[in-house]
Amino acid sequence: MEIAILAHDGKKELMVQFCIAYCGILAKHSVCATNTTGRLVAEATGLPINLYLSCSQGGDQQIGARIAYNELDMVLYFSDPEEPDQKSVSELAQLCDKYNIPFASNVATAEMLILGLKRGDLDWREIVKSGR
Repeated sequence: MEIAILAHDGKKELMVQFCIAYCGILAKHSVCATNTTGRLVAEATGLPINLYLSCSQGGDQQIGARIAYNELDMVLYFSDPEEPDQKSVSELAQLCDKYNIPFASNVATAEMLILGLKRGDLDWREIVKSGR
């Protein structure tokens, strides 16, 4: 499965800690991320991560394109409610809704998705992707 990870500046450390905690599960899948978040996670976990541009340079749009082409199976975007611009979070959440891709904007929901992934609850994504 293809998993995208993004995080606002105030939530990057939380994303790193989350990925350390669930490294064993994430290692069995392909992970992509916006630049800064991906580099931090890769350094902390040793996971191979396909890096996109930073959000400020359009990395969220690159991930949005992958959603639209049904190339992602899960998006974890740890958003900071104190961050003034929530536009990219809203846009990615709407794209995920449109294309039926599981989306988490906080650690509680992300944990449910990751544990569901481990159990096989998201295997239906393979069927959806094969019908592209």
